[in-house]
Amino acid sequence: MRRMISAVEMFIGLRYLRAKRRTRFVSFITGISLLGIALGVAALITILSVMNGFESELRDRLLSMSAHGAIIADDGKMANWSDAVERVSREPGVAAAAPYVEMEGMIRAGNRLHAVMVNGIIPEREERVLDASIRLIHGNLGSLQAGKHRIILGQTLAFNLGILFDETGAILPNQGVVLLIPRPTAGGDLQPILERFVVVDVFVAGLQEHDGLLALVHASDASDLLGIGEAVTGIRFRANDVFAAPQLAKQLQTEFGPGVHATDWSIQNASYFHAIGLEKMMMSLILSLIIAVAAFNIVASLVMVVTDKTTDIAILRTLGLSPSGVVKVFFVQGAVIGWLGVLLGVALGVSLALNVATIVPALEQFFGFQIMPGEVYYVTAIPSELHWIDVAVIGVAAFLLTSLATLYPSRRAANVNPALALRYE
Repeated sequence: MRRMISAVEMFIGLRYLRAKRRTRFVSFITGISLLGIALGVAALITILSVMNGFESELRDRLLSMSAHGAIIADDGKMANWSDAVERVSREPGVAAAAPYVEMEGMIRAGNRLHAVMVNGIIPEREERVLDASIRLIHGNLGSLQAGKHRIILGQTLAFNLGILFDETGAILPNQGVVLLIPRPTAGGDLQPILERFVVVDVFVAGLQEHDGLLALVHASDASDLLGIGEAVTGIRFRANDVFAAPQLAKQLQTEFGPGVHATDWSIQNASYFHAIGLEKMMMSLILSLIIAVAAFNIVASLVMVVTDKTTDIAILRTLGLSPSGVVKVFFVQGAVIGWLGVLLGVALGVSLALNVATIVPALEQFFGFQIMPGEVYYVTAIPSELHWIDVAVIGVAAFLLTSLATLYPSRRAANVNPALALRYE
């Protein structure tokens, strides 16, 4: 449009919006259009907020025992690890760093055998790196002592192995497990090593990958199993800002140079976050169809309004209103319907997203069922994390879509021939 909408065009457009029509069906379609846009925008904002909440919850649980990044020796042996820890700790943005020994193998208790990922740690250093969301059932990491061959299991792994607990939830004493670890030899082969450990505690991280697969031992015991002396596998760190970890890993890779490689949580758990990103995209596309259908309803309702107001349009044209003025009159009418729907949808969606934690329990209580029962899911409450950038993108996209929906009916109104429309009047 070459010039802004004038006061006359604005007045006529709003007057047509409020006027009673010859058929109630047009008003019904208009109301459905407004309601459809509002519900579509609200649903999109709410669902994306819930997906953001699940993504944040998954990230927190994944990082509860895996730190934000790590520097790993290419040959699996980092001998002078004390200096390496100091170098990593001095890096701006690093909150804490600790050495670790990582090994895969099997674990057996009685006649039960399961795969296991063993992390050898130094308790006093590891406590600075691990997330506060990890919970030990009884005691603390200090129960792991060098040379004592003690082990802490994930809760699910302990249950699978048949580890016994007392009525307080503490591990019954003197329950042993056997670790089977493949040790690399000088010739490149693997030598199976068996070692007995005593279970002293159980941790709960709230994620199947950790609770059902991970075990903790002292770093010196793990190094002895692998036959690497006092060396460790690598150094892992926790960043002040979790989203800065990828950049910190790149900086550390440059600083340490060849012989080590850096990794971070976004690489280690790429499949999880890719899956969530794909789900968010598909949910956005599906819910956007609601807005698209409502926009088509705007087209249909405006076309019927144009048919209903053909005589009025012809009179306006004879009074001097230009074709572009007619376009703007009907643009105002359609845009107000669409924009009001978008504003209502944004308000409703933001309210729902901010109050999911209150609304969902109320619905569960009213209908008498639990959406995410604790015996099935680790996350028993539906999380929600509202991102205002999502609200802005959804609102702007819906504004544009509803505005585009007014163009065809407006052009059709501008093409009305005054002479033909008023021939029989």
